[in-house]
Amino acid sequence: MVNKVEICGVNTSRLPVLTNAEMRELLKRMHGGDRSAREQLIQGNLRLVLSVIQRFNNRGENVDDLFQVGCIGLMKAIDNFDLSQNVRFSTYAVPMIIGEIRRYLRDNNPIRVSRSLRDVAYKALQVRDALVHRYAREPSVRQIADELNLPREDVVFALDAIQEPISLFEPIYHDGGDPIYVMDQISDERSEDASWLEGISIREAMSRLNEREQAILTKRFFQGRTQMEVAEEIGISQAQVSRLEKAALKHLKRHISE
Repeated sequence: MVNKVEICGVNTSRLPVLTNAEMRELLKRMHGGDRSAREQLIQGNLRLVLSVIQRFNNRGENVDDLFQVGCIGLMKAIDNFDLSQNVRFSTYAVPMIIGEIRRYLRDNNPIRVSRSLRDVAYKALQVRDALVHRYAREPSVRQIADELNLPREDVVFALDAIQEPISLFEPIYHDGGDPIYVMDQISDERSEDASWLEGISIREAMSRLNEREQAILTKRFFQGRTQMEVAEEIGISQAQVSRLEKAALKHLKRHISE
């Protein structure tokens, strides 16, 4: 996507960039009824849309589709921006563009969520925004549930249902070197260094046991045989297997701790 010159027929290398002063002037003209000013605002902020959709470039979505959806978010931001607020347009527009793209991804998610769940989730998000505006702080799930007159569990379930799946290869941190991905933050007991080193230590210790001790421990703990089965295979009594097994384990522990 970074190297792509044309997206939806737009030559990205020739997109204009507006200064903050130019933005405010065009917004004033647009609010005064100048439709050409609105077109200039859209054209002058397409680079902003491009910068936003790069965050979603590892989801396998069509870039042209994301760009078009992002442009819808941009137009909503342009139409609803309040000039009286002391905030840069980009600060207001970026969350609008991201929100539009996320809605698109949710609606096109192969993991289908029922309409009733989505309705509850979107109502919860609206209530959340209203409570933030009312109290100037993030509300708890309990407060949102009380406003909706719903059980807390229903609200949690609905909000979880509309969360987007995250790729294991989603970068979560980048300091100029190699990025850190989601998968780097997920533990896997099967590949932990401690387990790997422990396996090496056991193999090393096993090699220092005599052949009979190795055979008994291998059959008992690696092949899942009972003492009776081991006794029949080796041709000794179960009592002897039990005694030899205890001695082998004692030797194994000593070799591992050395």
